Formats: sequence, C-alpha cells, structure tokens
Amino acid sequence: MTDAARDIFITGLHNTHALELQALQIMGRQVERLENYPELEQILRRHIQETEGQRQRLEEVMGRLSESPSAVKEAVQGFVGNVAAIAHSVASDEIIKNMLANHAFENYEIAAYKSLMVMGEMAGFSNLTGFKQSLDEEVAMARQVGDLVEPITRKFIEIGARGESAKI
Repeated sequence: MTDAARDIFITGLHNTHALELQALQIMGRQVERLENYPELEQILRRHIQETEGQRQRLEEVMGRLSESPSAVKEAVQGFVGNVAAIAHSVASDEIIKNMLANHAFENYEIAAYKSLMVMGEMAGFSNLTGFKQSLDEEVAMARQVGDLVEPITRKFIEIGARGESAKI
C-alpha cells in the first residue's frame, strides 16, 4: 500500500464513518417524531440497526490500519445531522422534505461506499466484503425510500384534506 493511497483510504474511512453518524442523527430524530407514517418508521428503525453495523465494519477496518474515528469529523457530522433534522421540523410539509432528503442522502451514501471501495482497492486493501454489504444495504434503503415517496406524498395530502395535522 503506497503512503498516498493509504492516506486517501484512511480519509475516506473517517469521512464515511462520520457520514454514518450523520445518518444516525437524522434517522433518530425522524423516528422520534413519526406518528402518521408507520411504513417509514419501520424501514428507518431497521436501517438504524444496519447503519450501526456499517459503522462497526468501518471501525474494524480502521483498527486493522491502526486508525480510529476522527473526533472532529464525528462532532461536525453529528451536529450537521441534528441541524438538518431540526431544520425540517418547522416546515408544514416536514414529512415531504424528510422523504426527499432521505432519498438524496441514501444515494449520497451509495456513492460514498463506491468511492471507498475504489480507494481501498487502490490502496491494496483486499478485504472489501464488509463495504460491499454496506453498499448493498444503502442501495436497498434508497430503493425503499424512493418507493415510499409517492404513497407518503398521497397520504400527506389525504390527511391534510381531512383537516388533520399531516406534518409528521
């Protein structure tokens, strides 16, 4: 493993680990508030568990490279995740904003894992099966969230049409 490729791979590991913390913060805030959308709550709860596993897989690779998560990146990404979740909470169409953001975020994570796998390969790291598992989980979640955009939008409108609070 060349020093430059190793350094880039380690940066990618730190970034992806912090990104998964941001995901946990966002999903955790949403799950706390969901009442009218149990179909979304169910997939978010499952993906929270998957995300914790993804962070563990990243930590295992970091450990093999004598690295640990970046406290600074973790703090920043955790803060950003909380701010993003709070920012949507004041919108009258919070659930719609969350759905759009969740779909975009899952696709961002897919790209992050694809990039991380290339970094690992080019750095000479041979065991990328854990990253492939994480990528597959993100692809499945992106599909599930994407599939819920239309039904949740319809439900949001129907609840609002009845004069009830459809916010979350």
